[in-house]
Amino acid sequence: MTKPDYIRPLDLKHGRVDMNHGAGGRAGAQLVEELFARAFDNPALRQGNDGALLDMPAGHRLVMATDGHVISPLFFPGGDIGCLAVHGTVNDVAMLGAQPLYLAASFILEEGFALADLKRIALSMAAAARAAGVAIVTGDTKVVEHGKGDGVFIATTGVGVVPIGRDIGGARARPGDVVLLSGTVGDHGVAILSLRESLAFETTIESDTAALNGLVAAMLAAVPEGAVRTLRDPTRGGLATTLNEIARQSAVGMRLTEAAIPVRPQVEAACELLGLDPLYIANEGKLVAVVAPEHAEAVLAAMREHPLGREAARIGTVTEDPHHFVQMGTRFGGQRVVDWLSGEPLPRIC
Repeated sequence: MTKPDYIRPLDLKHGRVDMNHGAGGRAGAQLVEELFARAFDNPALRQGNDGALLDMPAGHRLVMATDGHVISPLFFPGGDIGCLAVHGTVNDVAMLGAQPLYLAASFILEEGFALADLKRIALSMAAAARAAGVAIVTGDTKVVEHGKGDGVFIATTGVGVVPIGRDIGGARARPGDVVLLSGTVGDHGVAILSLRESLAFETTIESDTAALNGLVAAMLAAVPEGAVRTLRDPTRGGLATTLNEIARQSAVGMRLTEAAIPVRPQVEAACELLGLDPLYIANEGKLVAVVAPEHAEAVLAAMREHPLGREAARIGTVTEDPHHFVQMGTRFGGQRVVDWLSGEPLPRIC
């Protein structure tokens, strides 16, 4: 008697996702066991429950963040939806000054999606999680009919811990504080756009997607508690929108120096060609820090000693401003308001 297809080992080279993989039966369990569990293997995941029992260190508060990832295309120069899903949530936890510990992952799969591509994404997630020092401990898989998805969507939730007494957030910026940026802006968004539009450059523009928790830890270790007021990763909406969010939360203004903001020449050229402003383009491996002025140089030095902060720069200061404007001195000696992003110039970028 011929065995049913769902009892045979998954064909991870030529197989496709089908509706049975999302039906809650043997085929779905097989997908989890032979693909996801093998890629993400760790003691908490091996518990085999719908959730995970997790240990937390004493003397800490719990931090939690969640994010959805719907990027198109799924694979791009410098990364893919898998590592992006890990990096995005790890960074959201780290921006509160926390140590990320655990991730949960939920997959929405489209019928007909290649299992080889799904394996590639899972292995990318596993590698990114290992590099960030986090474990993917639980998850869920659903399948939708062909034409009702876009290959795969991934939602991730991150859990971490922050020492009691540490208070880093968007409402902590004060007039006189210094604004630091960890590196060049616009890399991720332009990498995605160049792939979509088949734009050719002398060198490939790669996404900057990366987990920033190591960089954050180095920054915090360099100065006393409280010196770092605010941390943010300028993803959708870019640097400009992120700084406007901080200005509004803290009821302050900001004054930036355009010449101090690092932008790769090929990114600047692509933005000029397409009529875009790199300040509004998404980043997935950069952070903005608002730091007490007396500790700014120490934090900047710590950033530049880390591989993800070698191009870090001091880009501006926090000001008193009842209107909460972000203003920028231009390269030509003028001044302009850096307003909120209006609309979405690059959809489906994360």
